[in-house]
Amino acid sequence: MQETTDFFRAMKTTAYPATSDTEVLHMALKILFVGGTGQISYPCVERAVVQGHNVSVYNRSLRGDPLPAGVTSIVGDLAAPTYADLAKANYDVVCQFIAFTPDQVARDIDVFAGHCGQYIFISSASVYEKPPRHYLITEQTPAINPYWRYSQDKIACETLLKNSENLAWTIVRPSHTVRTGLPIMMGDSDVMARRMLDGQPTIVAGDGHTPWTLTRSVDFAVPFVGLFGKPAALNEIFHITSDRAHIWDDIQKTIARLLDVEARIVHVPTDTLVRYNPEWVGPLRGDKAWSAIFDNSKVKSVAGEFTCAESLDEILAEPIMHLKQRLAKNRPPRGDLDALVDRICAAQSALG
Repeated sequence: MQETTDFFRAMKTTAYPATSDTEVLHMALKILFVGGTGQISYPCVERAVVQGHNVSVYNRSLRGDPLPAGVTSIVGDLAAPTYADLAKANYDVVCQFIAFTPDQVARDIDVFAGHCGQYIFISSASVYEKPPRHYLITEQTPAINPYWRYSQDKIACETLLKNSENLAWTIVRPSHTVRTGLPIMMGDSDVMARRMLDGQPTIVAGDGHTPWTLTRSVDFAVPFVGLFGKPAALNEIFHITSDRAHIWDDIQKTIARLLDVEARIVHVPTDTLVRYNPEWVGPLRGDKAWSAIFDNSKVKSVAGEFTCAESLDEILAEPIMHLKQRLAKNRPPRGDLDALVDRICAAQSALG
């Protein structure tokens, strides 16, 4: 741990690593990703390797995507007794992507306190207060979500970290970040895409004009890795998103166009939808039914300037590619979700 401590002390007098691929890092860091092959984390692993870091990935090794060359794979589960052995490596940075409950973060605090220079917890921008009191979300926006257990658990995880001792933490709150999955408001995205392809209606909550921010995982990765080893990032909270929002109708219409079909959108009030399916309370009232526009000035002040794709065609290109690959292998059959969507659309359309 002395080597790691010395490194962070040295960082206070050393120029920060640049975010450009053409510039050279002053010092490679020893990085552990817990997760590392998921929707958001995989491009972050790739970026960390490009930046010259010494990267290890700890997960169950169940996903098919091969890790980038030079990455060390450590196979294990969060609940495994051997998980605590990770502390012995004294990583400079530990990136926790797959902890969702307070008990998981409490164990991480026990394992890594005193054994890593920077613990980065992936929270969620869904923790921000619902309903919002201001259209622009900053890190000063309160973390209050009375509707979604997922967000409440993330808030509890954050609270544990803030109260921890001997663990320098950074909390990162992604918003809706896309790579393999399509952005929809509720339900199964592959089923909704298949409905589009079959000429069937799909649902958008509200009038479809709510602004919503989509960020590509590859764009998220640049400032995320840019936070590694930055003293100014320690014991701070950052969200990382695009600066551009799109309304939900445009998002769904672009998905349909990229699938060479026409979107048949049925607008349904959120209150009506959650009466049909109470499980939609979290993803709708707790997240997607509200406007989501973010101020990213805080993360830019520490990780450096970054840009994100702004056109929906560019944002959705990779998710559409992955969707087509999945549908070619396994087109989801009609099921209970289809029956529910048909019922809701028929009832709403009958209102005229």
